[in-house]
Amino acid sequence: MAYVINDDCIACGSCIDECPVEAISEGDIYVIDPDVCTDCGTCADICPSEAIHPA
Repeated sequence: MAYVINDDCIACGSCIDECPVEAISEGDIYVIDPDVCTDCGTCADICPSEAIHPA
């Protein structure tokens, strides 16, 4: 099951650099592509605003 990014996202870019499969897209609030996400959780571990959670 893929991770999702909620409205607490501050678009800091930390998660993009950590994603091993490049599943995260930039924007006002970042978005994780569920078809690419491997559910590794690395993005959630690095997120300073705790905006990333399992779907």
